[in-house]
Amino acid sequence: MEKARRRKKVKVRARPLTKLVILVLLAAIGWQLYGLRSQVRRAQEEREQYAALVAEKQRENAALEADITEGPTDEKLEEIARDELGLVKPGEYVFEPSH
Repeated sequence: MEKARRRKKVKVRARPLTKLVILVLLAAIGWQLYGLRSQVRRAQEEREQYAALVAEKQRENAALEADITEGPTDEKLEEIARDELGLVKPGEYVFEPSH
């Protein structure tokens, strides 16, 4: 009976090939996780860039909405005429930067 118990306690040892396969699998999984981590980092950076762009566009939209709500004022019309049409008041000099 004593011999039967001893036989049941025999340890099963992993062969070197099995250890190598497990090691290669773990290395492959680690490499994949590293690649995913860099993809997540790039996606977060891209999300932050888009969030900044959205915030900028929201500010522009708010400014345009305020202009629409305010209506056409003399100052706003003059600003548009100066910026887009090149309006110059009598006695003013315009200096254009050289390229």
